[in-house]
Amino acid sequence: MSIEIYGRNTCLEVMKSTRKIFSGYIMENTNQDILNHLKRHKLNYKVLNKHDFKNKFQGNHQGVVLEIEDYKTYELKPFLNSLDLSTNPFLLMLDQITDVHNLGAIIRSAEAGGVTGIIIPKKRSAKLTGTVAKTSSGAIEHIKIVEVANLTNTLKTLKDYGFWTVGTDLKADKSYQDIFIDTPLCLVIGSEGKGLSRIVKENVDYNVKINMVGKINSLNASVSAGILIFDILRRKLDR
Repeated sequence: MSIEIYGRNTCLEVMKSTRKIFSGYIMENTNQDILNHLKRHKLNYKVLNKHDFKNKFQGNHQGVVLEIEDYKTYELKPFLNSLDLSTNPFLLMLDQITDVHNLGAIIRSAEAGGVTGIIIPKKRSAKLTGTVAKTSSGAIEHIKIVEVANLTNTLKTLKDYGFWTVGTDLKADKSYQDIFIDTPLCLVIGSEGKGLSRIVKENVDYNVKINMVGKINSLNASVSAGILIFDILRRKLDR
């Protein structure tokens, strides 16, 4: 299986990785470094004039599209068994994040903020598409995505491995600043429309909220994730 990705940063990160590149398309007089890479590695490529390129590819492609091997997801237990729990790994679980731009933005923040891996459900979740890769600005190449059948069962497995699981809920009593970080930790983020599903909310160890003083009482899921991820990173770095 293959997937088309686009945008300079996304393509540059793929070129640094071991992911297989099948072919590339370059708009003429752009992205000479990427074109040189394709030539150097004897990969299939086409250089198209601006008119033909824009007819073939829509969106903010920045003059480059690569066809690469599809993104791989990981199984839960082999992934958990690969972790050194003594380092207090930090995981992110996403519940009902169906927008590809939100998923890409969360992946970008997670990779920058020291998250070890991201857990997503097989159903009711955005898939790993070219848009996700572009929105992540290439961060998808540097973080493992674990796909699971059931989030509730996954929470139980995480607890068996010694993880504390923390949900996010506007009605929670605890503030996100009260998250205990000196332990293996899994933070669960829900969609901005529905938040966490009821059963997930009831099965985490505790829930936290982001205190707000404005008239708008909800945040975009990727913004919420970024606030919590970087607060946890700040506290870890201050140790």
